[in-house]
Amino acid sequence: MASPDDVDRIAPSRRPSGPNAGRQTWRDLLLLHWSVDADALRDLIPAELELDLLHGQAWVGVVPFSMVDVRTRWHPPRTGLNFLEANLRTYVRHPQHGPGVWFLSLEASSRLAVEVARWRWSLPYHHASMVRDGEDRRRFSSRRRFSSRRRSDGAALEVAWTPGTLRGPSEPGTDEHFLLERYLLFAEHRDRLHVGQVHHQPYERLDVHDVEVSESLLAACGLPAAQGAPTFAHASPGVDVEVFALTPCG
Repeated sequence: MASPDDVDRIAPSRRPSGPNAGRQTWRDLLLLHWSVDADALRDLIPAELELDLLHGQAWVGVVPFSMVDVRTRWHPPRTGLNFLEANLRTYVRHPQHGPGVWFLSLEASSRLAVEVARWRWSLPYHHASMVRDGEDRRRFSSRRRFSSRRRSDGAALEVAWTPGTLRGPSEPGTDEHFLLERYLLFAEHRDRLHVGQVHHQPYERLDVHDVEVSESLLAACGLPAAQGAPTFAHASPGVDVEVFALTPCG
């Protein structure tokens, strides 16, 4: 379904000049999306950012996947961290930098990855117990762990799905491109809004069938729980990613 607008959604996908800050591989992604009340989201987003609407609605995505060989530019290949992650995100626009992602929460099975991401990127990571299994019928489960510094609220995700036909990259101007092809992230770092960029090839999309979801990630952020099946459900085998450093938003 086409969703034309006047926003340049191609420019953020171009690789920035200069060296990256690190590399990582994202594997076996599931991308689920629901529409949410824009007023409820507005209070969770910095004032400098606008909500990026699709068909006049705000959206949240729940994205579980595997992180492989997560390392800085100075570390050799195959020395990085491997862990599971699930993020809860919404879509925003900055008047200068354009469309990107605002993370409402991120769960990771690596305590080290959580601490580093909180320190270097000021991203709202939480340590979680996670399991992924299955081939024909895939399952992913996550439950936020207790921390003496950050008391667990029990936020959890349980999802099962069946991957289908490989469809290739999404076309610019479609709903799928709006939701999947996001290359900028925004974060409040040291009391200032910052922007970071990732670069990778467009996602190869898979159809998804028979999705079953139970989640309390939205409620943990102060949003109403997701109602019913996701409006959009996609999967991807994954991409190799370059990560670039955060810079203050102008």
